[in-house]
Amino acid sequence: MTRQSSRASPILVTGAAGAVGSIGRNLTEMLLAKGHKVRAEALSQLGAEVIHGDLTDLTGMHRAIEGCARIYFGMSVSADYLTATVNTAAVARHHGVEAFVNMSQMTVTQMSITESADSPQHKLHWLAEQALSWSSLPVVTIRPTVFLEGFFRLFAGPSVRDNDELALPMGGGKTSPISAVDVARAVSVVLEDPTPHIGQIYNLTGFESADLEHYARVFSEALGRTIRYRDVPLSGWSEKLLAAGVPAHVVKISVMGEMNKQGRYDRMTDDVFKLTGQKPISMYDFVCMPLNSRGMEASGEYRIARANKVD
Repeated sequence: MTRQSSRASPILVTGAAGAVGSIGRNLTEMLLAKGHKVRAEALSQLGAEVIHGDLTDLTGMHRAIEGCARIYFGMSVSADYLTATVNTAAVARHHGVEAFVNMSQMTVTQMSITESADSPQHKLHWLAEQALSWSSLPVVTIRPTVFLEGFFRLFAGPSVRDNDELALPMGGGKTSPISAVDVARAVSVVLEDPTPHIGQIYNLTGFESADLEHYARVFSEALGRTIRYRDVPLSGWSEKLLAAGVPAHVVKISVMGEMNKQGRYDRMTDDVFKLTGQKPISMYDFVCMPLNSRGMEASGEYRIARANKVD
């Protein structure tokens, strides 16, 4: 089919209503600010054309993709991840899109036909990349590392706020966490002019790679009080998250802690700077920065892990 190519065509952003990372929401805001039309999930208040659907539903994806020239595909942790990827890719190929930006995961870089990972979700990411490579679609692959908004706000925030502890099951491994805003900014650059990026893989890391003892010291400096790192058992930690009402599919992300112990996230690249011309946000700045100035939803919190804390 003839490829669609027009700035007047909307860009489809899947997963725009997701909570963890919020790449889709930030990306939608950035694309709208650049003058693009955006078709996104449940973000009409931003000015996007709203769609509601199931990524595994063939008919629904035809409605979502028809008329779109470019697609950002991102999806939360799910057993249906591979099905959703292939279904979306098949419909995108039918409609002749000019760019398919796929949100993958950093550890896929270390996987191959003979080397896998213990995480079921990461295996699905690898398989999804294989399927997309066979699809003949104009794919751009984005592989970010651990998100600041996940482990260091959603997961660690309460323990820092209540107990002055960075309590995470990440052992002594190093990690280079990145903000969803930096990832969204890089993706927006790709979608602005996708042609030079087709076929490329971008590994997105944060400001630095360091162990959790180092990041606890950064928290201490940013918050003005002593924060200590405590390596916690994965099983008990996951149970506490579930008891606190964190969705089960989000808790599954905690297996990344074991990968961190194995050194799977101790990587550094300059891909964010190459794409955006800006260095990724540091842990210190992330901790200090108001949530709404990061493109996140306003929530009454001023500093990460400092909400409701009386100093």
